[in-house]
Amino acid sequence: MEIKDLKKLVEHPTFRKEGSDYVKVLEPISVTEVVSLENIYNSGQQFPVALRELLLLAGNDCYVLDYGLNDSQAEMQGSSRAYLTSFGRNYCITRPFFVIDVYNAGTQFLFVYLDEDQEDPIVYEAYMDEAYPNWIESVGGTLSSLIKHRMVRLLSGRNPF
Repeated sequence: MEIKDLKKLVEHPTFRKEGSDYVKVLEPISVTEVVSLENIYNSGQQFPVALRELLLLAGNDCYVLDYGLNDSQAEMQGSSRAYLTSFGRNYCITRPFFVIDVYNAGTQFLFVYLDEDQEDPIVYEAYMDEAYPNWIESVGGTLSSLIKHRMVRLLSGRNPF
């Protein structure tokens, strides 16, 4: 698959922090695993192009996204959906979606709807806390723009998050 949207990840498969031994390497998942995830979370339809690229380049580990303590994409999807249920919000997202980043012990996550732009979907943030009446909000950009923004931050010596 030719990478069209996430070229920044292709250009930097490894990140080395200057002046230290800290090294992070992007870790992909297989096409077979991507197809399995598509079958489970998108009724067998292909994911948007940028999401497929992300998974094929860094689905197992991405230094500008946080996959939490999950051992796989499937586990991250399951744990995020479990949080939706435990906070009574599982009925609120009725469209197919895919979680791309988790934080605050999984009670907040970034995700894309799978029925929007089939090229480069908009990224949304979900807050499980009941204190947030607007608990789903757009982060104001697409998946590729989020990755690019975080890469620029990281490569300039700042925290990507």
